[in-house]
Amino acid sequence: MDSAASELLAPEAAEPADRVEEQLQPWQQDRTRAPIATKVVVAGGFGVGKTTFVSSVSEITPLQTEAVMTEASEGTDDLSSTPEKTTTTVAMDFGRITLDDDLVLYVFGTPGQQRFWFMWDDIVRGAIGAVVLADTRRLSDCFPALDYFESCDLPYIVAVNHFEGTESFEPEDVREALTVPPHVPVVIMDARDKITVIESLLSLVGHALEELPE
Repeated sequence: MDSAASELLAPEAAEPADRVEEQLQPWQQDRTRAPIATKVVVAGGFGVGKTTFVSSVSEITPLQTEAVMTEASEGTDDLSSTPEKTTTTVAMDFGRITLDDDLVLYVFGTPGQQRFWFMWDDIVRGAIGAVVLADTRRLSDCFPALDYFESCDLPYIVAVNHFEGTESFEPEDVREALTVPPHVPVVIMDARDKITVIESLLSLVGHALEELPE
């Protein structure tokens, strides 16, 4: 047997069990404790960054229902602020992220165009709350999402997706422009940055817990 094979078979070559255990989530270490699975929704106007949001944070390969935009959408989908956009979500986005030890979030992104809003009721069913993405260049695009979650009494936060080359605004300025109630969190984030996306989701979970009936 050569030395390489001997090293492979040597007990010390195997990764120590305690080190493997450290790499597992707490709910994986404790087989008697199941993770808490929770559903959240990401909504907003067309091209605001919902697909990017879900993709940035998902620990699994995200499910995407992207379709290539064709001439049929001309006059319907406004590309003035996102001229480089060539695809659009036609059903939903889906990803998963483990937060706060044993809390697993299933993240569903809604389609942004009005012609797909009929799917929202099914996508939102069972969710504890929603993140409403906003683009300061076209804040009015997120009004339908805000109205929807207000009408169905679902806790939500507003996450301003700051695009490069756009003017920065303070959260309170956005709150005033959108007439968002004082108790609803407004955060500034970048949908491409996993850390800021996670912070947005933590803000939503905390807000949803505060909104639970006593």
